[in-house]
Amino acid sequence: MWDPGKYLSFSDHRSRPFHELIARVGAESPRRVVDAGCGPGHLTPLLSERWPGAVVEAFDSSPEMVSSARSRGIDAAVEDVLSWKPAPDTDVLVTNAVLQWVPSHPALLSDWASSLPSGAWLAMQVPGNFSGASHQLTREVAGPSLAHVFRSGVPVLEPVEYAELLADHEVDVWETTYVQRLTGADAVLEWITGTALRPVRAALDDAGWEDFRARLAPRLRSAYPMRADGTVWFPFRRIFVVARIR
Repeated sequence: MWDPGKYLSFSDHRSRPFHELIARVGAESPRRVVDAGCGPGHLTPLLSERWPGAVVEAFDSSPEMVSSARSRGIDAAVEDVLSWKPAPDTDVLVTNAVLQWVPSHPALLSDWASSLPSGAWLAMQVPGNFSGASHQLTREVAGPSLAHVFRSGVPVLEPVEYAELLADHEVDVWETTYVQRLTGADAVLEWITGTALRPVRAALDDAGWEDFRARLAPRLRSAYPMRADGTVWFPFRRIFVVARIR
């Protein structure tokens, strides 16, 4: 279950890649713009502002996120990216920090590219920090008893692999590592609680979850030491793909 409040507690940091992603989309007057995996809908209005003449379609697989988006006035729907199909007039398809949760997303990207009209834009961003200390320590604390909640291998491709996947189109692929300054007690733990720790939380009862957090917290503090001003540096790699369909 997604917690919109927890997710939005770092909204500034989570929003920056979205801004940089859509800035590279060159569509001028798209008919339909899709926010695939809109989350709590806090970024969807940016699509309406960028393309005021377009129909903006938003959906997410989480009912909690869709409810949060609707509370912001977004006409969002509960949909799964695996079963969703782009309408024929879809000229821009944006999916931001979603496809890392979808094991078959390389095939899905290929399917979307073949379904979009010529000249349409496909824009994607996924985290690329799965080898980072935060993820490694989470797996260590989880141990064998929770190994089943993690996917084997790295859930995203490397940039050059995404470039090759969409090489038949005009494709632009890049990566950025943001060195984020987080504030607050156990800031890194709070950050990953809103995303990477969701499968762990879903597998544990309340007591087990509190015990897990208590064991993980000191390890994260050691890996990401607090500075004198009470902040920590948290490097976060992101992978971006923008393709214009031929």
